[in-house]
Amino acid sequence: MSKANTKGLPVAVVVGATSKWQSDGRNTKLAHGQSVSDTDLPVGVRWGVGGAIAQKFAQEGFFTVLTTRTASNAAALEEAIEAQGGDCMTVELDLVSEESVSAAFETIRRDAGDPDVLVYNAGYLEGRDLPPEKELLEHIEVSMFDTAQHIASRGPFLVAKEVLPAMRKKGEGSFLFSNNSRSLRGTKRYTGESLYYPRVMMRTLAQVLTEEYSELGVHVANVVIDGLIDSPGTRALPKARENPDIIINPVKIAEAFYYLHTQDRSCWTHELQLTPFPTKPSF
Repeated sequence: MSKANTKGLPVAVVVGATSKWQSDGRNTKLAHGQSVSDTDLPVGVRWGVGGAIAQKFAQEGFFTVLTTRTASNAAALEEAIEAQGGDCMTVELDLVSEESVSAAFETIRRDAGDPDVLVYNAGYLEGRDLPPEKELLEHIEVSMFDTAQHIASRGPFLVAKEVLPAMRKKGEGSFLFSNNSRSLRGTKRYTGESLYYPRVMMRTLAQVLTEEYSELGVHVANVVIDGLIDSPGTRALPKARENPDIIINPVKIAEAFYYLHTQDRSCWTHELQLTPFPTKPSF
């Protein structure tokens, strides 16, 4: 059932509030052959970066909108936020569909209000399940590339068109990208990795929007999450068990996003790279 922002709270929208690495996520099932338990994990890490960001902004007094392709995916996260005393709602949004994006933001504007902060955290696994003999580009199905392009490039373009006009008119707001190290330069896709070439376009879009909208009062930033993010599915991986220090705490990532949104406009950060201490930063 749809909920409304009856208290008139500032609005934070998290596009991609759930994680493909959550206990029953697609990557978790792909990597482990089944769902894994998250009962022993802190609530802040159960839904990866998107869930942690949603919880953080709700804790800071925002009406938080969780978007996901299927509302049931965010049901447990929504319950957790409400149990913490937060206010939120879930809206279904399929970034592959322009009509879905438009309908989702029509609902958000009607029931929550214009976003004060938008965090674009959508992810995908296309390419991850290809075997070692299909690492080269010639083996990548066009449909895989299309999905990656939709999520990493076309999707944020469509979302930006929905939220930036109101931020521009208001003269304030934040549009923050959750990105990864593959956005820094084009690199070979290895077995077990997603088709991340289009992530470079996401970073480029963030740079373009910074040039266009920063002077109009809108803070745009690209956050490079440079490492393995803690979640039920990643914590169970052998490399994470062998070296837990390489895992990034999503609760701390969420704090970085909140910091960006609350920065004084006299010293905005437009790109932030987060790397765990034992790992050399990507470039």
